Amino acid sequence: MHCAKSSDKRMNFEISSTLAERIDQLTHFMATHVEPQEAIFRAQIAEADNRFSTPEVVQSLKIKAQEAGLWNLFMPKAHGGQLTNLEYAHLAEIMGRVWWAPEVFNCNAPDTGNMETLMLYGSDAHKERWLTPLLAGEIRSGFCMTEPDVASSDATNVRCSIQADGDDYVINGTKWYTTGGMRKTCELLIVMGKSDPDNPNRHAQQSMVLVPKNTPGVEIVRHVTTFGYDDAPFGEATIRFNNVRVPKTNILLGEGRGFEVAQGRLGPGRIHHCMRLVGAANRALELMLTRVEQRSTFGKKLSEHQSIREDIAKSWCDIEQARLLTLKTADTIDRHGAKEAWALISAIKIVAPTMAQTVIDRAIQSHGGAGLTADFPLAELFNYARQIRFADGPDQVHMMALGRRLVKQHNEHDG
Repeated sequence: MHCAKSSDKRMNFEISSTLAERIDQLTHFMATHVEPQEAIFRAQIAEADNRFSTPEVVQSLKIKAQEAGLWNLFMPKAHGGQLTNLEYAHLAEIMGRVWWAPEVFNCNAPDTGNMETLMLYGSDAHKERWLTPLLAGEIRSGFCMTEPDVASSDATNVRCSIQADGDDYVINGTKWYTTGGMRKTCELLIVMGKSDPDNPNRHAQQSMVLVPKNTPGVEIVRHVTTFGYDDAPFGEATIRFNNVRVPKTNILLGEGRGFEVAQGRLGPGRIHHCMRLVGAANRALELMLTRVEQRSTFGKKLSEHQSIREDIAKSWCDIEQARLLTLKTADTIDRHGAKEAWALISAIKIVAPTMAQTVIDRAIQSHGGAGLTADFPLAELFNYARQIRFADGPDQVHMMALGRRLVKQHNEHDG
């Protein structure tokens, strides 16, 4: 049974000399400029008059990253970028060592997905108004899909209405977990809602529209925190749309094509998330390896206890498996497109977040009570890993879809 065309060819993950240099450059930048600033980042957020403004440490790092040529690394080759999905995957892993680091390189979610959406489906006017300043890192954006009042794991449930009224659309509804929605520099919201709720095709009822955040009727209701972490300066916003009026020219691709737009932005984005999680897990393992050599219990170092050694071994294996699966997925997208990589894309979303959560949890355990504090990045990384088990589709939806399609393929093959 062939789940993706990548099985037709032997994969070659050999890294070119150019990419090797870029990996070394980014690794050095992270170790020299980003990781040492984690405590300063937290302090500046805590002391800021507006916690959702960009901290000075991030602003200065962004300038350094641009000067070093480490900017917009995510950009697809089809739109002028220099890297394939497979090549960028290696860099996403390095950025994942610090949860807020991707913004330093203008490679953070949801902006990367929103920029790719504008590249793929935006008009020239959309690109001039929104894409250009996003690529320059001058503004931020949000993506509004999930809703608090329905099970958003089934995106056909969305109730937010997008009704035509003359030359405009009028939007009413509530969204939450809009990453970046609290940000002071967030100027654009991409909103998914129902424009044709009576269409018999449940996947043709939705549309996506561009909504400037300062549009009358856009109400920031509250900031949603997870496990006590508020992820400032990004901010997961609950946003209410009260008779928000935008011109019909703000629609993406056309009425009833919201699902098409959503699927177009999610394939590469899942690669980014999963490889960042591989990086987060790998950093957790490194911290665990250091810690267990520094602490002793019952007359010997932690590293000499069998249970600790087993946790280390299992963590290394888990990371390697997730990394290889995600690289295979990126390679398949590069060769054959996201549509042909559907099985692998679901697989990495099932595997990588849970892997990272498990490995980080083992690292926390090896650190004792200190692992739960802000003295180490483990608690923040754990929170990030747990969130991604929902983002871009929860575990259960990916398992359900993958299992269903594998059974169907098997039956068709045997038949």
